[in-house]
Amino acid sequence: MSTVSLAQMLFLALILFLMGAACAMTRRNLIMILIGVEVMLNAAGIALVAAAMRWQQVDGQVMALFVMTVAAAEIAVGLALIVYVQRRTGSVSADRHDLLKG
Repeated sequence: MSTVSLAQMLFLALILFLMGAACAMTRRNLIMILIGVEVMLNAAGIALVAAAMRWQQVDGQVMALFVMTVAAAEIAVGLALIVYVQRRTGSVSADRHDLLKG
């Protein structure tokens, strides 16, 4: 049975994090920004599991479970806010929402 090395897992986490960051920074749709943040959180979870695998500790896997729990709560709250903003303004474009501008 072949195993995945620590470097391969960390490389995967890095690629996922960079893809999520690029998605969150380049898109103007609020839903796509939220998806980019979710991909970044998943990359952090993979890095925690990789560290747990390297030192054969369960702590990283438990932390990854907490990251997934926080990500699920964040997506629920984020989608609720996006639905509210869409109903109020009729758009989910980040450029149109400057409610905090003074």
